[in-house]
Amino acid sequence: MSHDDELSLFLQEVADVRPIRSDNTLSLAGTSAPTEAQLARRQAATAEQLTLDHLSMEAVEMLDPHAIVGFKRDGVQEGVYKKLRLGKYELQASLDLHQKTLNEARQSLVQFIADCEVRDIRCLLILHGKGERSTPRAVLKSHVSTWLPQLPAVMAMHSAERRHGGSGALYVLLRKSERQKAENRERHQKRLG
Repeated sequence: MSHDDELSLFLQEVADVRPIRSDNTLSLAGTSAPTEAQLARRQAATAEQLTLDHLSMEAVEMLDPHAIVGFKRDGVQEGVYKKLRLGKYELQASLDLHQKTLNEARQSLVQFIADCEVRDIRCLLILHGKGERSTPRAVLKSHVSTWLPQLPAVMAMHSAERRHGGSGALYVLLRKSERQKAENRERHQKRLG
C-alpha cells in the first residue's frame, strides 16, 4: 500500500469525527497540590524578598575599617559566643563579598544565609574586607555588620580571628533547624536516661 493510499484510507476513517464542544473541560495541568519542597521554595523566596526590602541601605553607622564588630541575640549562651569570637567552631561555609556593589552584596548575603539554613549549616565566615580604600571607608563592612543582626536566622556574629581575615571578616552563627533541635533533645534524653 502506498503512502497516498494510506492517507486516503485514514481520512475516510476519520471523516465523520467532530470536535467535542463542552464548557465542562477539566485541565489537569497545574492542579495537583504543591509539594512540600515547592512550598518551602515559595516561602523562602517570599521571605527573601521581605528580608531584602527590610535591610537598610541608608542610615547605616559607618565603622572604622579596623573596628571589631560583635552581636549576640538574647538566649545565646556566653560560652557559645566566646567560642564563636575565638574562632573555635568549624567553619562550614564562607561567602566572599569583595568587589561587590552594595546591592549585589545584600542579595548574595541574604541568599547565602537562606541556602545555609536549608542545608543545616550553622557556622559561617563572611569576608567583607576592611574597606580602607573605599570612599567612604568601610562601606561594605558597615552595611554587612548592620544587615546581619536584622536577619532572623543570625544568632550571633563577631569579627574574625586574624587567620580568617581579622576585622575584614565576620564569624556568623545561625539558629538551629528544627531537625537539629530534635537531634539535640534525643541526644540529651539518651544521656540522661
